[in-house]
Amino acid sequence: MAVSLPTPADTQAFGRRLAGVLRPGDLLVLVGPLGAGKTALTQGIGAGLGVPGRVVSPTFVIARVHRGGRVPLVHVDAYRLGSLAEVDDLDLDVDLADSVTVVEWGAGLVEQLAEARLVVELSRLPDSEERTVTLVPEGGDWADRLAGLEPGAGDSEPGRG
Repeated sequence: MAVSLPTPADTQAFGRRLAGVLRPGDLLVLVGPLGAGKTALTQGIGAGLGVPGRVVSPTFVIARVHRGGRVPLVHVDAYRLGSLAEVDDLDLDVDLADSVTVVEWGAGLVEQLAEARLVVELSRLPDSEERTVTLVPEGGDWADRLAGLEPGAGDSEPGRG
């Protein structure tokens, strides 16, 4: 499923919608170039899960845990990680069963954490704020859960976010 998101606010709004189908144990692997909207989407997911406080990129601390919402959110930036051993050092599997884990730049590094996962591919048009998000379910019941997120009314909430 691919969805066009005209503004960063739309990206956050889509993240809030996506949060509605998320549950403890979910692993999301965010893929896309710099500026594609990975953190904006994660901010929306955090808002949709009801986590308090601001969700910011964990670039320098590698991982942040946001508690206090419907489900804890573990937000990881794997950009500076170069090996599976470095991922293992984070002990992400400790929080995985009880949290929603979102990993930016995680492709090729975190797939072993869960048998089923959702790969979220983000892209951005050159010289534009418009982004496209493509959801790629890998295993489990992801395809069924995502059926309720088909593109349509409610994807865009201009002026909100």
